[in-house]
Amino acid sequence: MTTRIPAAEITGLYGTLVKKFSVKMFGKVPESLGVMWHNPAVLKASMGMGQRLQKWDSCDESLKSYAHMAVASLIGCTWCLDFNYFMAHNHGLDLEKAQQIPRWRDSGVFTPLERDVLEYAEAMSTTPVTVTDELAARLLEQLGAPALVELTSVIGYANLTTRGNVALGIESEGFADACGLKPLAAPSGRVVA
Repeated sequence: MTTRIPAAEITGLYGTLVKKFSVKMFGKVPESLGVMWHNPAVLKASMGMGQRLQKWDSCDESLKSYAHMAVASLIGCTWCLDFNYFMAHNHGLDLEKAQQIPRWRDSGVFTPLERDVLEYAEAMSTTPVTVTDELAARLLEQLGAPALVELTSVIGYANLTTRGNVALGIESEGFADACGLKPLAAPSGRVVA
């Protein structure tokens, strides 16, 4: 991986904790952590938000995971696609669906609700935002207000992380490969973000 900012050495007590957590979760310390280590306060805030998001439970976990992967596919964040595919595997989500996220519009594996969620994730991620009243109304009817607010916040966080990773040159680190997962489908047509 060639990042735009070279990885820093992860040091200190907090650094030791971060490395232990990383090895427990991923089996290694990702190089991306070294990049973010240049500003531990930013890393800590981002990791904290990511952990809090995982505790929310108004919206189905698979819908949130697929939405994050749709954002990553649209933006072009190979790190987030790889990581979220790895996490889908670890959480027992439907890997055939996760594998098809980059070409969800052409794939026949998604339900109408999942398609609406994926469309919503992409529509939130374009500039300008292209969410329609009709799409939001369909999701509100199918999910309810608490789940739609949660899904929207997860997609917003996905945009923060994916765009930051792409800007810093942080790319896939082979998490999914280490689990022996099938490669992700090649993207079909892309919406301009």
